[in-house]
Amino acid sequence: MARVAVIGGGVSGLGSALMLGRRGHAVTVFEQDPREAGEDLDQDFIDWRRPRVAQAVQPHSLLAPVRTVLLAEAPDVHADMLARGAREYHEFDWFDARPQHRPGDEDLVTLRSRRIVLETALSAAVRRERTVEVRRGMRVHGLTLAEGGPARATGLRVGAETHPADLVVDTSGRRSPVPAWLVAAGCRPPAVDSHRSGIAYVCRWYRLRPTGPLGPGRVKTGSAAAFALAGVFPSDNGTFAVSLVLSTGDPTRGALTDPAVFEAVARRFPATAAWLGLAPEPMSGVLAMAGLDNRWTALHDEDGPVVTGLVNAGDSLIHTNPTFGHGVALGLRAARYLATHVERIAADPACYHAWTARALRPWFDAQVTADRTNGQRLAESTSPSDRRAAALAHCAFDDPVVMRARAQVRHLVRTPQDAYGTDEVDRHLTAWLAARPGFVPRHDGPTREQWDALVPG
Repeated sequence: MARVAVIGGGVSGLGSALMLGRRGHAVTVFEQDPREAGEDLDQDFIDWRRPRVAQAVQPHSLLAPVRTVLLAEAPDVHADMLARGAREYHEFDWFDARPQHRPGDEDLVTLRSRRIVLETALSAAVRRERTVEVRRGMRVHGLTLAEGGPARATGLRVGAETHPADLVVDTSGRRSPVPAWLVAAGCRPPAVDSHRSGIAYVCRWYRLRPTGPLGPGRVKTGSAAAFALAGVFPSDNGTFAVSLVLSTGDPTRGALTDPAVFEAVARRFPATAAWLGLAPEPMSGVLAMAGLDNRWTALHDEDGPVVTGLVNAGDSLIHTNPTFGHGVALGLRAARYLATHVERIAADPACYHAWTARALRPWFDAQVTADRTNGQRLAESTSPSDRRAAALAHCAFDDPVVMRARAQVRHLVRTPQDAYGTDEVDRHLTAWLAARPGFVPRHDGPTREQWDALVPG
């Protein structure tokens, strides 16, 4: 059995430790934050200051891979999340009647939950694993490397102590210090591919009234203006987030941190207005998140691994802005692969690097392409120019065949080219457009003039 040291006790770190521990490996997780997700979800969610995990209070879409990995590797965690209030939403729940089942349809499910519910359930499960130890309030200061020969990590330095390991897993997040440690030790630098997204987020959390409805009924969760996007993230225990996305260069961005301005603007988008119309109770102020990038940090280059005995996962490996909600799903996918192949990876991480390039990198590239398009469109306030492509988003909510393709893309089952590029989807989209000869892509959100009238100059 392997000795594994994990840097970082977030979702990817805890998920890796849990799956490794359940295979009998000896795992030690080092997490510099002394606090742990506990039993008071609201207090932990709102009051826990986590500057290294700014995304923790932002809304999350826990996509199908989260659920499928948990059901396969940790069904107790999945059950615990449901017991704590998480809810499952199948993409075909939109329709009055589901289409005829096809293999894979059963997995097109979102776990509607705040991130803290998943972290709490994972923490509880990890505490039950006898081969896993979580050392909280322990900051890792560096790697130990074998002397002579090719670079190989042999463990960690934690204060004055060293902790030997057969494999070190870096899950310390998008601000990981590991690349700098490698360079300082004389290793080749990791291969980093980074792209600024050009977009910023603001969100606010609400709770539905206990005596009111559970939601507004069949209403889309997203709306758009030419220069901004709005979305609703239904979550656990009657909570939901309203999120606005706009260009980092938008001059009104700072004013949206005023709750009154934020809510006035959000009520001009049909999707968010429907939820705010239920008179929910605000749970938070307006939470902003900017400086978003998409970054791929590979611990290998054209000459092979820059170091052995060390791999990265989660945001340390692939960090994408939250538009598509990929982070947790890709992190748990990587955790499962690590746990399944840990002894082979400890001997030579080339197989892991090859798998990440094959299984994860395409989603990074898709995010970069989408952000480039969306960032430019929001900055320039332009409308979609491709009528057929724009029609896909509308057609999906009328046609289960197109909804299936949309869901497969959303849940990281198939790439957009594969899912939308079939003859069947083409036929259904053509029929939809033929029945709507006057269809023109339009935004359902406010005009710029309406927006500016609500935002103080």
